[in-house]
Amino acid sequence: MKTLIFIAAFAGAAAALGITAPASAQPYPSRPITIVVPFAAGGPTDVIARTLGQHMRGTLGQTVLVDNTAGANGNIGVGKVARAAPDGYTVSIGHWSTHVVNGAVYPLQYDVFKDFDPVTLVSTNAYLIVAKNTVPANDLKSFIAWLKANPDKASEGTAGAGSPQHIGGLFFQQATGTRFQFVPYRGAAPAMQDLLGGQIDMIIDDPTSSLPQVRAGKIKAFAVTAKARLAAAPEIPTVDEAGLSGFYFSRWHALWLPRGTPKDVIAKLNGAVVAALADPAVRPRLEGLGQEIFAREQQTPAALQAYHKAEIDKWWPIIKAANIRPE
Repeated sequence: MKTLIFIAAFAGAAAALGITAPASAQPYPSRPITIVVPFAAGGPTDVIARTLGQHMRGTLGQTVLVDNTAGANGNIGVGKVARAAPDGYTVSIGHWSTHVVNGAVYPLQYDVFKDFDPVTLVSTNAYLIVAKNTVPANDLKSFIAWLKANPDKASEGTAGAGSPQHIGGLFFQQATGTRFQFVPYRGAAPAMQDLLGGQIDMIIDDPTSSLPQVRAGKIKAFAVTAKARLAAAPEIPTVDEAGLSGFYFSRWHALWLPRGTPKDVIAKLNGAVVAALADPAVRPRLEGLGQEIFAREQQTPAALQAYHKAEIDKWWPIIKAANIRPE
């Protein structure tokens, strides 16, 4: 009885002094998790986040919320996660632009590599090198020859400075020794409209928007910027097959946490994402967006860290040499 009275008295005194059990004593996760999408709802990144979150809810036993914090080409949302508590409850989903390109273009208040702990690579989508039908070339080699014979006369449409089309075009010029003009648009859709109308000559474009036009015979596709052909378009050769070996260009998605998140929390989140990516009900939804899910051996924090570093090392010199500035 004295022991019970002592325990009760101690508990009462502890409560009066504001002493509570440490939060770390609670098993993770003990409350809802938020995935911060740095873009508006409805886009590919948002759909990927919501698809993963629905499955992760069952694995983790907690609600997984999606917070669309858009603005500044993704920098506002990514910065929000960089400043969040490293407790596993605020997750960043981003891609090649937000976590590679923006670090070389914008004066950020965070480091796109050092201020995050990697969780896992999710998916990637390659691009197509497409041109208007009146371009006098029917394959990539002859297209490159035509560009070389007409320096600064051809034009490529982009979704603005630092966009995938812009960076891809710079990479293409470097790889082929060609020169052409960049024509910025407010997005990829108006650029495609002008390609269809013949106002511009080419785009290095996402297959989700360009492949329907290729199928309809309205534009030409010379190659896919990956090591393997697209499952949705097996007739289009890879850049290796088309004569531009090693011209690999893709937009990949991944998940990160604020730097300093406990290793066991990272491992639990990683396991939940890996389980989602392995689910036969999830995979078709991502593949329907033109996404190719990374192989299981690449779905580790270490693999994402290495991949992320390699992408920075590859693209930052190209971006900085072009002196790209925010519009």
